[in-house]
Amino acid sequence: MRLLPALAAAAAVALLVPGAAAASPSPARFTTAHGTFSDHAPAVTYRPDLVPPGARAHVFGVSATGTTTLLFVTGLLPGRAYGAHAHTQPCGATGDAAGPHFQHVPDPVKPSVDPAYANPRNEIWLDFTTDRAGTGFARSTVDWRVTDRRPKSVVVHETHTHIDPGHAGTAGARLACLDVDF
Repeated sequence: MRLLPALAAAAAVALLVPGAAAASPSPARFTTAHGTFSDHAPAVTYRPDLVPPGARAHVFGVSATGTTTLLFVTGLLPGRAYGAHAHTQPCGATGDAAGPHFQHVPDPVKPSVDPAYANPRNEIWLDFTTDRAGTGFARSTVDWRVTDRRPKSVVVHETHTHIDPGHAGTAGARLACLDVDF
């Protein structure tokens, strides 16, 4: 039964990017990942008060002429804003293990808070607000493909992502992480 939601969401991704495989010079790359948040990979919660153990996340993506990524979460706190981004490294014992946000064009200055680099066109931003049941959804579409250099996780953050200079791309503490093989 676990496979059914994954197949349905993968079909939704394909519908969101009609003809993606045909329009691309190389085959489209499809990604799926899911996990139940606990104290170990593939889905780690660092703040159980904000991402309770047992909450679930699903990531679906397609990279063809561009990249579309969907994030579905359940079991989080109701009516709460969260930030989420693709990160460069897999999840680990702490939120810092996931490294910085994945950037298509990397900012030479770290940490990256320059809006020229830390923006939803150069990064995969998946901010969402949960409904009354603690369910949330986010979609990111960028005009670049994920290639050999690719993100390895999605991190859920404490707040929606800031866009102002000096704070661009920041979204508070790292609350949870899901390993994703983009």
